Amino acid sequence: MRRLGATPLIFALGFVLLLAGLWRIDASPERIWAGLSRLGWLVALMWPPTAGGAFPDLLHGLAESLAMAFLGTVLAVVAALPLALLGAGNVVGSALLRFSVRRVYDGLRGIDTLIWALIFVSAVGLGPFAGILALAVPDTGTLAKLFSEALESADRRQVEAVRAAGAGRLLAVRIGLLPQVAPVMLAQVLYTLESNARSSTVLGIVGAGGIGLALSDRIRINNWDEAAFIVLMILVMVAAIDLASRTLRLRLIRA
Repeated sequence: MRRLGATPLIFALGFVLLLAGLWRIDASPERIWAGLSRLGWLVALMWPPTAGGAFPDLLHGLAESLAMAFLGTVLAVVAALPLALLGAGNVVGSALLRFSVRRVYDGLRGIDTLIWALIFVSAVGLGPFAGILALAVPDTGTLAKLFSEALESADRRQVEAVRAAGAGRLLAVRIGLLPQVAPVMLAQVLYTLESNARSSTVLGIVGAGGIGLALSDRIRINNWDEAAFIVLMILVMVAAIDLASRTLRLRLIRA
């Protein structure tokens, strides 16, 4: 009964906070209506979408974004796996080492991809190499955290059985632990690839390669029909990657 009595108070408090937030950012009805009207005008300018005679260049930019997403994900996986092993409690016994490695996770994934892109563009110059590094660094921290949690949730009995047969710690991890969590890790990697396919299209805006630069140029000069065509290309690419990863996951589950 006390919980039921507190529910209306929580909703009322949330509503008050919502109104205060809208007031703080000056989200007046007039401003919202003006924004929606301008949005409708922009949508009208986007129709019909057209490549503007630059379809080969746009296709090259899209392929570059896809390559950035793939290579960034691969680099992140290669770097994340050893970090995950060092941060898993059922692999490493030292609490100090695990704590230190987990703070590395936080440091890598605590900075947004776009900020990493700005840093790497300044460090290595314009182009897709900066974009690959900008995707790989935060994903290393994220995947390492997810991998270590998957390792810690695995069944210990298989590892103990391998150790009882006379295997060392490394062999027990390779035979008794990694096969258990491999499907979970693969699903996490595929999701990361899908996410990077979307993120890579934005990095071009700051000069990190990919189709984002073409999209930014079209928006800057108000070529909204070409911008709409680029957005549709991005949607098709993301949908294709999502379909491929879903098919692969289903095959692994059935296997």
